[in-house]
Amino acid sequence: MSTDTSKYKFNHSMIRVKDPVRSIKFYEHLGMTMIKKVEQPEAKFDLYFMGYDGPKAVSGGKHFSDREGLIELTHNYGTEKDDKYEVNNGNAEPFKGFGHTCISVDNIQAACQRIEDAGYKFQKKLTDGRMRSIAFALDPDKYWVEIVSQNPVDKTEGIKETDLSTYRMNHTMIRVKDPEKSIAFYKDVLGMDLKRTSENKDAGFTLYFLGYGSPASGTTANGVNPTAEREGLLELTWNYGTEKDPDFKYHNGNDQPQGFGHVCVSVDDLGRCTSAPLRN
Repeated sequence: MSTDTSKYKFNHSMIRVKDPVRSIKFYEHLGMTMIKKVEQPEAKFDLYFMGYDGPKAVSGGKHFSDREGLIELTHNYGTEKDDKYEVNNGNAEPFKGFGHTCISVDNIQAACQRIEDAGYKFQKKLTDGRMRSIAFALDPDKYWVEIVSQNPVDKTEGIKETDLSTYRMNHTMIRVKDPEKSIAFYKDVLGMDLKRTSENKDAGFTLYFLGYGSPASGTTANGVNPTAEREGLLELTWNYGTEKDPDFKYHNGNDQPQGFGHVCVSVDDLGRCTSAPLRN
């Protein structure tokens, strides 16, 4: 028997955190709950899996492994007491690689205001720059969390309420050197499909959104992003020209300085998966 990639799920993305108490508080403020905790005292680390749950959540009530869009917070004991310890958020040279996680929300102006009112900082507010339909909040370790809207941004202006139960952990972004090789890996080896491509030729980059499940809608909720209501996507960011430089490489997050750790796919049968031929 062969593995069935239609049953695969983009289960989680792992990031290392300095202080789990403050990190959990932040992601709970974004409406997530702790789906699972794994304690490893002998190895001196704990894992906290955060995600959206409840009746309106895409994966609400499902088993931990039967979900998409989780964030795994890894805490190595003692970092919270080390004044010099900092994680690498993946967005500063020369250690770029991981980019951000992203949540989609119902009323983006109200959602961002609620985050700011709680005392959290932003890398980019809605009113910054030319792109007025996205924002980037900063978690306690200065990881970027993109915020996009599920509804037309011009229609949510002036709305003061936001419903956390409608939020989605939309995607995780990583930078890639060669998009053809990376897309082939995630499609042919891991069984994902390309849901959306966003070319930004003037800025010198293209974004590729991959994931499992049905194709992306041909229509869009907010005039910009037809995948805003989905959960568990992987965004590959390609900056033009990197594929031509034999010495170029991105930081993988597991070499020093550490930060991002990995992405995880849950499969139907691990044994069949690891021995299966590539998908045509």
